[in-house]
Amino acid sequence: MKAPPDGYTLLLVGASSAINATLYDELNFNFLRDIAPVAGVISIPFIIVLNPSFPAKTASKFNGYARANPGKVIMASGGNGTAGHLSGELFKMMADVNMVHAPYRGEGPALTDLLGGHVQAMFGTMPASIEYVRAGKLRPIVVTSASRSELLPDLPTVGDFLPGYETIAGQGVGAPKDTPAEIIDRLNKEINAGLAEPNFKARLADMGGTVLAGSPTDFGKFMAVETEKWAKVIKFAGIKPE
Repeated sequence: MKAPPDGYTLLLVGASSAINATLYDELNFNFLRDIAPVAGVISIPFIIVLNPSFPAKTASKFNGYARANPGKVIMASGGNGTAGHLSGELFKMMADVNMVHAPYRGEGPALTDLLGGHVQAMFGTMPASIEYVRAGKLRPIVVTSASRSELLPDLPTVGDFLPGYETIAGQGVGAPKDTPAEIIDRLNKEINAGLAEPNFKARLADMGGTVLAGSPTDFGKFMAVETEKWAKVIKFAGIKPE
């Protein structure tokens, strides 16, 4: 934030930037005010993955089970206040179900306990979960993006039965707020050129992600929408930093 606004010090922006604006009461900066949006880079959906021993095999049956068994489904996440955690809290809020949150120190340990059957469900990022899904070690039931995943085309979206639900882990690039417009425009142009490279797009698609290309204004609007969405979830669920 306090780096020289010359285009040489940039910030890799993630979901935490939008989440922390509300999660923490006393930040010494305002992300939307103090960081100039440069460009979006990638959009990665979450998938609800279950331990194969879990009785529900579809999204609707999972929802029904959670509704009929309040407090019995343990939902793992990579940590309190992470995008995976908040994706689950948004699901709980919109579906009116009660699942117990089990935060871990990272997505890896959470997946390990899910694989071992110590927890039942998780909103996992596609790149971290997809190999376990391909190997049959985890059961995917639904994807959190607005449209279906090309990797798992038969998997419905949460929005198919909870209209309006959508969560993704979006990433992009930001710069100090006083960075000149010509520098931001040049960076945006070069980043978008890189995103158009076929090899990059293919590798990203293999992990279940898509390119989040667009103008600086597009990325700024995206981050504003994400910040507002997560603020509502944090306040509704009463989430506090650990």
